[in-house]
Amino acid sequence: MNHLEIYIDGASKGNPGKSGIGVVIYRDSRLVKNISSYIGCATNNVAEYTALIYALEEALLLKANTLKINTDSQLLARQLNKIYKVKNEGILNLYNRAVQLLSGFEKVLINHIPREENSLADKLATEATKKSRQNVAARHDL
Repeated sequence: MNHLEIYIDGASKGNPGKSGIGVVIYRDSRLVKNISSYIGCATNNVAEYTALIYALEEALLLKANTLKINTDSQLLARQLNKIYKVKNEGILNLYNRAVQLLSGFEKVLINHIPREENSLADKLATEATKKSRQNVAARHDL
């Protein structure tokens, strides 16, 4: 069983504004990968979902079977756990893409955590908001 624990965060300077994502991936409590990427002008919720999509794509590349996704976005966690419906058109496509990617895993837990427990992903997302497309590293080269 290949299990990953992943922390995700999205940040937006302005809402919408310059946005970035941060992803931290662990296997057996060991850091596997950090992802920090500028995603352009977006809302914070779009950034949160984009971080999730990056994380899920990376987990598929790492051939994970099970995932524990940790997010400080209560909205994202409740939407993916089917507590809230997705009403925003701008998020619906991202939500549908995430659900499609989630189907590639045997088991996934979407866990809402306090912001203080998500400091590394938050730091990576915040750093990414300060980058521009010209100087951002490809996520697989970080």
